[in-house]
Amino acid sequence: MNAAHELHVIVGAGPVGTSLAARLVAEGHRVRVLTRSGRGLPVPGAEHIAVDASDVDALTTQVAGAEVLYNCANPGSYPAWEEAWPPLAAAILIAAERSGAVLVTASNLYGVGPVDGPITRQTPLRPSDHKGALRARMWHDALSAHQAGRVRIAEARSSDYIGPTLPISSGLLARYADATLKNKTAAVFADPDQPHSWTAINDVAATLAVLGRDERAWGSAWIVPSNPPASVRDVLRGLAEYAGTHEPRLRLVPRWVLRAGGAMIPLLREVTGILYQFDAPFVAGGSETVEAFGITPTTWRAVLETTAPAWTDRAR
Repeated sequence: MNAAHELHVIVGAGPVGTSLAARLVAEGHRVRVLTRSGRGLPVPGAEHIAVDASDVDALTTQVAGAEVLYNCANPGSYPAWEEAWPPLAAAILIAAERSGAVLVTASNLYGVGPVDGPITRQTPLRPSDHKGALRARMWHDALSAHQAGRVRIAEARSSDYIGPTLPISSGLLARYADATLKNKTAAVFADPDQPHSWTAINDVAATLAVLGRDERAWGSAWIVPSNPPASVRDVLRGLAEYAGTHEPRLRLVPRWVLRAGGAMIPLLREVTGILYQFDAPFVAGGSETVEAFGITPTTWRAVLETTAPAWTDRAR
């Protein structure tokens, strides 16, 4: 089928879903973006439709005839995951099975848990908290359906996002940067000097777009290529240099304070559960994705050049 006539359906219009929609439109595909409200950042050339994606029948109607279905959903904050994700993930999987569309999921590295060494496709899933366990279950459910021949699937696993469209509420780095770019001291929750991989949002979209069209990718999870790891302090320093602000001032919040706060604030408790990613080197090894599909990460300089102005404008 001519690319101009292929339908690609995206569930979710957050930073990744929006970037993916723009990329697919530019490639000449018909693109349909599904959200509960039907709104989000408008992508010229894409169709935006309101639908409850956890409603299997409603979702299947919108996916009918699609070549690829992309799960870029993010159902609320961490405390809502246990309730919101299972029916949503199940509905998306069933819709892919009914429609015959390839299912490509935008995922993360929570399912891996604490590791010793770079994370690769061969790194086993050994989650240490319920968010990682939930992601692991979603993957195993999809993989079982693939192995049974009911659906074709692939998954793109990213480290923490970075990019101009990332909201302050999405990730610790954006919160730390907001304080830094306001010339304030950033209260950090873990060691700011451990090497850590950061994945550019546009690189996630680029990987998703390739995985949906290349049958070599199906039946496997792939690590999204990222730049060499950089510590939180180094990233903040880079952003501050581009923005022309001061050297980052960081204050480490004691872990006991976070645990005490987590007893009253569910979101803080959820964040504490994944701080192992910053207590030691956390490196995403995407070389297999680069070698297989030719996807390379956006240069770190370009990431900072686009992110720093957007985050500085937001901070001010």
